[in-house]
Amino acid sequence: MNIIKRTPDNKMPMTGVFYALFASVLFGVTTPLAKTLVQDTMPVLLAGLFYLGSGVGLSLYLWFANKNKFSSGGPSLRRADWPWLGGAIFAGGLVAPVLLMLGLASTQASTASLFLNFEGVFTALIAWFVFKENFDKRILLGMLVIVLGGMLLSVNFSTGLALSSGVLLIGGACIGWAVDNNLTRKISNANPAQIACLKGLVAGVTNVVVAFLLGAKVPGALFIVEAMVIGFLGYGVSLVLFVLALRYIGTARTGAYFASAPFVGAIVAIGFLREAITLQFIAAAILMGIGLWLHLTEQHSHEHEHEEMEHEHEHVHDEHHLHEHAPNQPLGEPHVHKHRHTKLRHEHAHFPDLHHNH
Repeated sequence: MNIIKRTPDNKMPMTGVFYALFASVLFGVTTPLAKTLVQDTMPVLLAGLFYLGSGVGLSLYLWFANKNKFSSGGPSLRRADWPWLGGAIFAGGLVAPVLLMLGLASTQASTASLFLNFEGVFTALIAWFVFKENFDKRILLGMLVIVLGGMLLSVNFSTGLALSSGVLLIGGACIGWAVDNNLTRKISNANPAQIACLKGLVAGVTNVVVAFLLGAKVPGALFIVEAMVIGFLGYGVSLVLFVLALRYIGTARTGAYFASAPFVGAIVAIGFLREAITLQFIAAAILMGIGLWLHLTEQHSHEHEHEEMEHEHEHVHDEHHLHEHAPNQPLGEPHVHKHRHTKLRHEHAHFPDLHHNH
């Protein structure tokens, strides 16, 4: 068994954090932009156009990348991956976006954007208690503060503390995406662009067909282009970055960092849509900001052991990948090939990624 000793106070690997935060910015801008479009068409149709934009845009990217022999970002999907992908598409590509569009129709974009923090909370709860991902008191406290902020936003004081139906619909969308996130984690070794492309095409075509069956009218060409461009960036590119983050920092923490998306959306809604800033909104924003800060300042380091295993994913030759190459395997880095890990015990700062599921 190889033994590599390290000091316990070294810095956390931040690659996954960068991917998650960049994904959150792209998705965060989508919510207020969707608010400006949902008034002019059926919510189901708008959700379909968003996902079609994602699927079509990423299809073009995959074609271009394959033609020019760019790095794939990971191996192609295997047969065993399809059930996980199917469940993710149903929960996050069919159910969640429709609930979000219905909720946006009767909710301020700024309030909706902040309430989307619940996606990270639900994602973490499923990761912790269903898939047994590790967490500590600091992460739990951050989630509780975010929940408190979300509860403050969800209460309609003018109707005697009754919950707004629009907010409840957005909460349902958060649960759908939380299920999607956890199922996608199971296949995050695979090419993220391929995963996001298939999600976009299936969800997009299905939602558009359902919309027309329900009587939706074909919108103008400019509307379609705007919706598809927003969908490509906010649902397509954002999802690719999200899947990459899942590889590096696990499901719960990716969801936590992604919780910054609603703050981006709220700022856009207030700045460009001229929505009012209320004391309720400010208090909720402060609480959610504290919760996000607790997650961003996490430190996790201890001695741990890696069991012997064999798998395939995109990697570089770091301390976790000390294997030799066969003559037919790629030499440039990063690269993708099947490789075996020997048993290893060491200590360093880490997240629950592909190699740290203890």
